[in-house]
Amino acid sequence: MEGADLFAQELTMVIPAEEDFQHGAAFLIEKENRGGVHAHKFTFDQGNMRAVFCFDMPGHATAACRAYPELSGGGEGRWKDFTFHPCKEETFRFISDVLDELITLFPSPYIHIGGDEVHFGNQEWFTDPQIQQFIKDKQLMNETGLEQYFVRRVADIIAAKGKTMIGWDEIVDAGVSPDKAVVMWWRHDRRYQLLKALESGYRVIMTPRRPMYGDFVQYSTHNVGRYWDGYNPIEDVFSFPRSIEHLFKGYESQIMGMQYSLWTERVADVKRLDFMVFPRLVAAAEAAWTPAVRKDYSRFMRRLPFFLHWLDTKNIYYFDPFAPERRPEPTAPEKEDVLQNG
Repeated sequence: MEGADLFAQELTMVIPAEEDFQHGAAFLIEKENRGGVHAHKFTFDQGNMRAVFCFDMPGHATAACRAYPELSGGGEGRWKDFTFHPCKEETFRFISDVLDELITLFPSPYIHIGGDEVHFGNQEWFTDPQIQQFIKDKQLMNETGLEQYFVRRVADIIAAKGKTMIGWDEIVDAGVSPDKAVVMWWRHDRRYQLLKALESGYRVIMTPRRPMYGDFVQYSTHNVGRYWDGYNPIEDVFSFPRSIEHLFKGYESQIMGMQYSLWTERVADVKRLDFMVFPRLVAAAEAAWTPAVRKDYSRFMRRLPFFLHWLDTKNIYYFDPFAPERRPEPTAPEKEDVLQNG
């Protein structure tokens, strides 16, 4: 096994330098190397930061399935080996064993399992005799029912280890107990999924593609990045979640917060990474921390130049909303974007 290959998809963690923490943020780093995974255990005495790892399943599991082909659930073309085999007990033993290792490295109470986009690479589930017989024996109705069975099994494994599962909003339909899971709402075009999660009693972290995905274009003349009936300018990030507040009225106690997500299919280097992160991440922080009645975009933009100046002192290549042409958009990877709108 090449341990680094197994975890390369998700377990990349950046920890700020110790000198960046001030005023009582006691900082402990304990470096370990487990099977090629370089991890950092760390704690803050104020409890303001926590590392949560993601071990994707049953889809987005290509790295693990290629390292352990006996665990692969198939897939076709670029999605070959995309899913775990959903009905082998060996699969669940492997998942449990890996989780035991990861829990020692990341002492968070939460474990993210992904749980999204399984249909990209589950084609063999429809034809594999063992899988089809399993669906019949367990009375799971169809392949979607099998996917949901998988998620429930994993939720039970994680709960037995004293942890809480986090999953993308597909898990709402799996019938996992709200006591065992937190939902990340990401499909902005499926607002009903957010409402369903809240009505079912789940705690929710909001990170909808529009406007909280950083791989989406941020300015009208930019060409590299994604669109979905528009793009994600800094003003939309700052204004979130105003456009959907009516959906969680009465459920405010279940909203844990929001997340700015940046996927790197269209990011070729650190320069472009910084360009897609800043200053929209600042707007996301303001959106999360500022009560709705105190939000003022014009005041935010008056304060923003102070932060941009600080970025200049760090030689960070950011997008300048005040002078968009001053910093040209960095180029994209040469590979085709096969998920332009997803």
